[in-house]
Parts: sequence; C-alpha cells; structure tokens
Amino acid sequence: MAIGIVKTIRDDKGFGFIGREGGTGRDDLFFHRSAVDNNGYDMLREGQRVSFDEEPDPRDPSRRRAVRVTPVDDDDQM
Repeated sequence: MAIGIVKTIRDDKGFGFIGREGGTGRDDLFFHRSAVDNNGYDMLREGQRVSFDEEPDPRDPSRRRAVRVTPVDDDDQM
C-alpha cells in the first residue's frame, strides 16, 4: 500500500484526488467514494494522510486510480 495526502474532495460529486507522498503533483490519483474502506468517505478531509492501492481506471486504462483508501492514524506521531 502507498501513502498519500487527500488533495481535493468534491462532496457534491462523491470523489476526490490523492497526491502520492513525495509525488510531484502531476501524478495525483482519482478516487471515488466507493473506494474508501468501511464507508469512511464522510470522515475524510483535505490534507489527511491515507493509505491506498492503485489499479487501472476502467474508463481509461492508461490512467491509474486509488482503491482501498484508508485514513492513516497519525496519533502516535504527535
């Protein structure tokens, strides 16, 4: 699993974008609310760290999308 940051959330549309940790911004990944584990989409916020897997986007296999998105618990780092 990779780690990234939620860059944008479009609540009205049910999707967002994740930037890979250490990424350039040019490789942000789309994610749909159905890709968030345990129906936790409503718990996500911009700037939050998440773990995720990647797979080809079925609508455009040349692009990748994030799946199995899970918030990362940063409590231990405070």
